Amino acid sequence: MQLSLYLRRNLVAISAVLLLAAVAFPAAVDAAVDRSGHGPNPNHPTDCDGHVFPFLKWLRDSAAEVIFGKPSSAKGYRDAKPSQAGALQHRYRNDVVLRFNVSTPDEEAALAKAAQQLLLDVWALTPEFVDIRIQKDYVSPLLTLLPASLQPSALIPDVGAAVWATYPSKKAAAKTQFESSMIVDPVGSRKLVDGVDNLFFSDYQTLAVITNWMRLLEAMFPNITEMITIGKSYEGRDILALRVGQHSGINSTEPRKTILITGGVHGREWISTSTVSYLLWSVITAYGKEPMITKLLEQFDIVFVPVLNPDGYAYTWQTDRLWRKSRQQTKMRFCRGLDLDHAFGYEWEAANHQTDPCSESYGGDSPFQAVEASELAAWAKNETQNNVKFVGFLDLHSYSQQILYPFSFTCDIDPPNRENLEELAVGLAKAIRLSSGESYSVTSACEGAVAQTLDAGNGPRIESGGGSAIDWFYHELKAKYSYQIKLRDTGSYGFLLPSEHIVPTGEEMLNALKYFGDFLLGNNGIEKVFSQQDASNEDEWKELRRRKR
Repeated sequence: MQLSLYLRRNLVAISAVLLLAAVAFPAAVDAAVDRSGHGPNPNHPTDCDGHVFPFLKWLRDSAAEVIFGKPSSAKGYRDAKPSQAGALQHRYRNDVVLRFNVSTPDEEAALAKAAQQLLLDVWALTPEFVDIRIQKDYVSPLLTLLPASLQPSALIPDVGAAVWATYPSKKAAAKTQFESSMIVDPVGSRKLVDGVDNLFFSDYQTLAVITNWMRLLEAMFPNITEMITIGKSYEGRDILALRVGQHSGINSTEPRKTILITGGVHGREWISTSTVSYLLWSVITAYGKEPMITKLLEQFDIVFVPVLNPDGYAYTWQTDRLWRKSRQQTKMRFCRGLDLDHAFGYEWEAANHQTDPCSESYGGDSPFQAVEASELAAWAKNETQNNVKFVGFLDLHSYSQQILYPFSFTCDIDPPNRENLEELAVGLAKAIRLSSGESYSVTSACEGAVAQTLDAGNGPRIESGGGSAIDWFYHELKAKYSYQIKLRDTGSYGFLLPSEHIVPTGEEMLNALKYFGDFLLGNNGIEKVFSQQDASNEDEWKELRRRKR
């Protein structure tokens, strides 16, 4: 292991010298061309893609492959090209996102029936509202199926324009600068992970960039990070994770307490992937600097999985920005994909009404039919047989700013530690609010559009909660504190959140993670979560901590 690290570090250092010549000079020429506004000079040798000095470009790319390995070429790791983004804008030009303020069980039942009949794309489902994407031509037929009291408002009137805005455009130059700087000086690349303004978080990143960035972090912080493969996706991509923790001096006979943080369960929820990446970067760079993070990593491992659904995520960059499910073939050839969050084995039968493969919430015809869900469960079970104990699970999604706790499959059964789950969830929401001012609601994951009681009965649900990941980890692996957290925003952009929100969303979730870690440490790791915390809020923190356990 030490020899491997020694060879890698020396290889990185040698490659950096070659890469400085291979990248800096062509980059300078290309930058001058861009500034001139006249395009490439016909007297300069260029390759078919318009790059100046193709040999040096080849040298740069070859050295990058030596350091990071070849990214898989199978099934599309390429970026979305402008023509693709334009096609998507055209595809969704007649789509609109409507918000329905559902206030009675009858209204929810009618909307649930209509959603099933028309195979509507439900974007958000909360006790206050339901957001649905629909073509404008279908709005009138939909309204005929609903009570007259249920009148929608237009939340996103032009989905096509919103889709277009999420793809990198002018900022592509900054992205190229990030990728080049990763390659030019890997030994000195710590500047890439210093400060919230580093280029990686200036925009959403493709799967290939995320993969190389994770390899870079492992190379830069070998003492506390380990790249692992959770399994393979349906299309054969690696489901990658970084395990972060300090193991030196640890008694290996005791189970290693572990927190699992996942993102990218649904392909179109780009902010979840970026937020998991932001938490990964923040935790690694805080080690040895922040007492609570340092103590947390000494006593716990944190496994970060930025993209649990790599096939779906890659497809959102290649073909369809709003693709939600996996890319697995179903019994209906023209309706591909399974919803991973309805594919886990615990109480899967609660989801048996989702039999239409064309439904966005179709979880399969049997538990764990979805390859990615099966791979995650198999990996997690194997970990528990190798001296690992999962104590926390944070499953990041978008959108609607909610913190949801088990159970998802029913509201009739309370989890045994519901009081602890609620109290910690309230603490997480308060940590977010104190750091950014954003409000996150706290509720059981079983709640539909209308908060239901036992007396009211369980009527038709717009979306069933059976087969959820948080229920499976909570019940099957005894992960005592399991949450699904739905990130920004509350509907202005929905799944098409602009990249300007990446850092603010990451920061507020980082403060929630600090509170989560402080809770698991028994409040021994830090005196207060925010060193600059206003004194007027300190009593609230003390009260929340007093109520723990």
